[in-house]
Amino acid sequence: MPRVKNSKVTRARRKKVLKAAKGYFGSKRTLYRTANEQVMRSMRYQYRDRKQRKRQFRKLWITRINAACKLNGMKYSQLIHGLKLANVDINRKILADLAVHDAKAFTELTNIAKEAIKNPPAKVEVKPVATKEVKVEAPKAEVKVEKPAAPKAPKATKVDYSTKTVAELKEIAKEKGLTGFSALKKAELIELIEKN
Repeated sequence: MPRVKNSKVTRARRKKVLKAAKGYFGSKRTLYRTANEQVMRSMRYQYRDRKQRKRQFRKLWITRINAACKLNGMKYSQLIHGLKLANVDINRKILADLAVHDAKAFTELTNIAKEAIKNPPAKVEVKPVATKEVKVEAPKAEVKVEKPAAPKAPKATKVDYSTKTVAELKEIAKEKGLTGFSALKKAELIELIEKN
């Protein structure tokens, strides 16, 4: 059987690498082996920098927004916080564009943020969820299983809950059979326990 070297495909592959290495310094553009090493490394940099470009643009936008905020007597962090409080959903790219090209609109946004910081919207209270009956269906008869109510301890004296930790307060709420306490803060937990 005759020997097949397949030089056509090999030559095409090498030409492709040397074409990608065009403009490199010295032997990196003329010799296949060094050109191939440099092209592979360049492709790694290219992949990495596609991700880094997004970070660099965000950094630039934040710098531009902060500069425009200072002209309006505000900081960048205050502006973002105020816009979140006012439920203004606008990204940093658009904010930076407004800061550079439309100072009047940007000033309006800073005024909205300042107003939202001065008069924050009321917080929504988390109310405990009522327990529901659970129905378990057997093949022949219907059986209702209810969650047993926790026995209520007699109220003898007022306990100082402010000295207890959050974990202890959650345990007390669990013993009392309360629900919806897992996401509450310490002050809210104390208020919930004292109500029930």
